[in-house]
Formats: sequence, structure tokens, C-alpha cells
Amino acid sequence: MQNVLDYINKLQQNNNREWFTENKKSFEDAKETASSLFNAVYNELKSSDHLEPLKIYRIYRDVRFSSDKTPYKNHFSMFMSRSQPDFRGGYYLHIEPGKSFIGVGFFDPNKEDLLRIRKEIELDDELETILNSKDIQATFGTLEGDEVKTAPKGFDKTHERIALLRKKQFLLIHKFTDKEVLSPDFYKEAAKVFKKSRPFVDYMTDVLLTNLNGEKNL
Repeated sequence: MQNVLDYINKLQQNNNREWFTENKKSFEDAKETASSLFNAVYNELKSSDHLEPLKIYRIYRDVRFSSDKTPYKNHFSMFMSRSQPDFRGGYYLHIEPGKSFIGVGFFDPNKEDLLRIRKEIELDDELETILNSKDIQATFGTLEGDEVKTAPKGFDKTHERIALLRKKQFLLIHKFTDKEVLSPDFYKEAAKVFKKSRPFVDYMTDVLLTNLNGEKNL
């Protein structure tokens, strides 16, 4: 993985097409190393979860609607979606010098799913209990994600779990040092972190597949 971090470091200082073209061989080597890591993580996790095919993101940026016109991403990344419709949530791994991390959860729930999640939070404290568990706290810390400023429409702003009700995204984040990324067993450690999120994603799956009475959606 050293060649991946070295390449990204250089790309961050030379994010232009001329440099990229001149160093295409270095890119291909870094891409191959990153892809090998991503496939190893995927295979390690697939044995204990239900996953869609692995998605490895391209390094090319879509700059059509962005004020930032740099043509390349300053990282390598992958995404694993759990197999829908019976399993929900997704797993993201981001490799960047000094900023590598794992993200787990629900980045952009649709309107219906978001309302269903909030209704369950309003009704009981099970999600709060899971998020406050020793393992989740030690691995991920606090739930992250965008939120509304006060209270969602139709919900009491004085509700005891208003902090969770305000969430529009439900994300668990775990950061890695470069030293950890460079470890020969990093793929195992990454998969281990993903597995520790299972109580969270399994609970959210149960919520999204049932109604408020706990009956499975038809």
C-alpha cells in the first residue's frame, strides 16, 4: 500500500491532466494495489454478510456541476451494498494519506425510509441502546451524519431522543492511520471493523423491513 499513499500524495500536488498522463504507469500500479486490497476486504466480509458485487470508484471526478475543476479524486475508495431487499445499509472504505476511514450505514435514505426510521426512534430506545454499547462506542464513537436544525416536521422538539430524530443520515465512522493502512493484515482489520457495525445495520434492516407493529412488510 505504500505505492498507493505515495501516488496520492504526489497527485494531490499535481492534480492536472498533464502530470496524470506522464505518470500513468504509477497510477496503474497504485490502482492495482488498491483494487487488490478492496477485493480482499470484500472477500473477508462476504463470508459473514450478504453483499452485492463490489463497487470500486473511478479516480476521475465529474466536474460538470462543481466549482472545483480538478480532474481527479485525491483518494481511492470502494463501496459494498448489502443485498437488497432483505438486507439494508452499505460499507464504504476510503484510502487517502492521513485521512483513511471506514463509513457504515445509511448515507441517503429516501423519504419513506427516513420517516420509518424516525417513527421507530420516536417509539423506542433500541437504536440508542445499540449506539451506546461498549463495542460500537469503542470502534466508532458517536453517530454522524447531516441533520435538521430543530425537529423534523411532525415530531416533538422536546422528545428525549431528539438528537437521533434530527438525523437525515445515519453513519458510523472509523478512522485509520497510515501505519494501520500499511499493515500486511489491514484487509482483515478493515473487515473486522465492518463486522462490528452489524448490530447497527441489522437493527436498521429490521426496522425498514417491518411496520411499527413489527409485522413484515408485504
